Amino acid sequence: MLRTLVGYAVLAVVGFFALKLIFGLLSIAFSLFIGLLWLAAVGFAVYLVLKLISPDLARRVHDTIAGNKAPPAA
Repeated sequence: MLRTLVGYAVLAVVGFFALKLIFGLLSIAFSLFIGLLWLAAVGFAVYLVLKLISPDLARRVHDTIAGNKAPPAA
């Protein structure tokens, strides 16, 4: 009976540390995802402002990011 009780106690401790590790890694992944969304939103806002101010430059930036060869500026 004592052996069973000690086995459950060890299992509980191992489970506690496993949950702590899993939730810690999940928290890191969630933080990275939120940071990536934040940077994407800032980049989109900058692109919209650029499109309002200089549509030609915005088109060249879009072509550069998309990988299209832009014709040389005349």
